[in-house]
Amino acid sequence: MKKYTDIPDIENPKQLIAEAIQLKKDPFAFETLGKHKTLVMLFFNSSLRTRLSTEKAAKNLGMQVMILNVNDTWNLEFEDGTVMNLNTSEHIKEAAQVISQYADVIAVRAFPTLTDKTKDESEYILNSFVKYATAPIVNMESATAHPLQALTDAITIEELKTKQKPKVVLSWAPHIKALPQAVANSFVKMMQEVDVDFSITHPKGYDLDTNITKDVSVNYNQEEALKDADFVYVKNWSSYNNYGEVLSKDESWMITKDKIGDAKFMHCLPVRRNVVVEDAVLDSDQSVVIEEANNRTFAAQIVFKKILEKL
Repeated sequence: MKKYTDIPDIENPKQLIAEAIQLKKDPFAFETLGKHKTLVMLFFNSSLRTRLSTEKAAKNLGMQVMILNVNDTWNLEFEDGTVMNLNTSEHIKEAAQVISQYADVIAVRAFPTLTDKTKDESEYILNSFVKYATAPIVNMESATAHPLQALTDAITIEELKTKQKPKVVLSWAPHIKALPQAVANSFVKMMQEVDVDFSITHPKGYDLDTNITKDVSVNYNQEEALKDADFVYVKNWSSYNNYGEVLSKDESWMITKDKIGDAKFMHCLPVRRNVVVEDAVLDSDQSVVIEEANNRTFAAQIVFKKILEKL
């Protein structure tokens, strides 16, 4: 693996998931692999799980870790040919090359604008690092993708499934503000790579990019879609077609015990209680969000292992 910016960077998803589960049994089995190697983590946006789990994953492999909140430093310029006489002080061309001298692997977290679809879909921040950095790039959530989370989710489902081909449903849920499609996009891509009966449910107007969902079944009736589900993955996202808009805050789409039946409840966290999901679900044995969060470490660790083995 030369980089991990999106799901297609995984050559064999099923094998990688199996290796991550094996690694979880002995997290320090390769603790010298990253000796004298440095991970630089760049945060254009805040983080809790991603920041801590990714650092832990690197340290489990013996790597040194440096963390930079990019917004606390120079404002970076990403456009070519720009006359930098306004608020940007350093161009990505220099910044990426300089950081590459300090890093063996660079991890980047940068959210979308949710106002300019073309700009967001260009992944201009992430792809600028891919273009100008000489170190491998790992995506810690970008404008359109969160592949580490999707790998985490696949690991969790594989560990907890009780049948060969479980029914997995991605359900939209209400939120008080506009959120990106990144987590949903990557979850869809990952579910297309594993052996599950997968479908999506959301209100009309919240269809994801059809270039991503392809022929995945979409049901606008949530209760019907959730019937007999084994795993219910819940996430809010803003409209894709009416880009970044909140078209509905329909409280009836909140996840309840009655709706999910015996299914396992999954969510990437953080989650707004009694908005996205009721306490009765989140505090029940059906909720696997804590186990899911723990698997963030091993998703990142197996990715770093594969990258380090290629250095």
